[in-house]
Amino acid sequence: MLGLVGVDVDGTLVGTDNRVREDVWAAIERGRAAGMHFAICTGRPAVGNALEYAQRLDPDGWHVFQNGASIVHARTGESLSAAFPEEALPGLLNMAHERGWLLELYTDTDMAVTQPGDVARRHADLLGIPYRPQPPEALEGTVVRVQWVVPREDEGTVTATPHPGLDLHPAGSPVMRDVMFISVTRAGVNKGSALGRIAHRYGFGMDRVMMVGDGENDVTALRAVGHPVAMGNADAPAREAARYQVGHVDQGGLIGAVDLALGL
Repeated sequence: MLGLVGVDVDGTLVGTDNRVREDVWAAIERGRAAGMHFAICTGRPAVGNALEYAQRLDPDGWHVFQNGASIVHARTGESLSAAFPEEALPGLLNMAHERGWLLELYTDTDMAVTQPGDVARRHADLLGIPYRPQPPEALEGTVVRVQWVVPREDEGTVTATPHPGLDLHPAGSPVMRDVMFISVTRAGVNKGSALGRIAHRYGFGMDRVMMVGDGENDVTALRAVGHPVAMGNADAPAREAARYQVGHVDQGGLIGAVDLALGL
């Protein structure tokens, strides 16, 4: 049996109806009863639905949010998060205004947007938080990550634009298929580095860790663990980085990953 399982949210835990199947929760309970730890490993911030998922997945454990920029304890709210480089923010904000791209800025528990509107509203609904857009200059606290939210056809333009000293983590959501979320973190901060920090906290080597994901932003974690698992609906980069493959998210594919972790 493995010691820790990292679980992506969109397309892995949560299906196309923006829900988690009850048989998936039952499988996770079986794993926890056997002594395994589970950690949310998502691009979402530690608020709203994602925080609720983490608290149900492992209420007394550490979880990865914001593609590794936020590492938060579900019960205490203690943070191991990495600050975003302040010197990079002015250039990104200028780019957002010049090109008309939506840029979101995040602390551990709050956010700001450069463009209030339909896309920002829909994203707030997806995250399970009230739609209360505030400008970047009103955001209080330490910024840990920013994120481009752009039409899918603009993904290549964004990722081809230089972001010196930063890492980009593109991801989609089955609930908002018309846009791409391109998370931006300090260089070297990603799901893989954060999951490694959690494993170290629990006293596990990465050979006792599984990651289950479906998107390009899961690749760093899939490559970091001893047991990488791709969902049946996974994008090509995630499939290529995985050793195992399970079923589609809408068919409860995560159940197969839990059963696999219990048998290893």
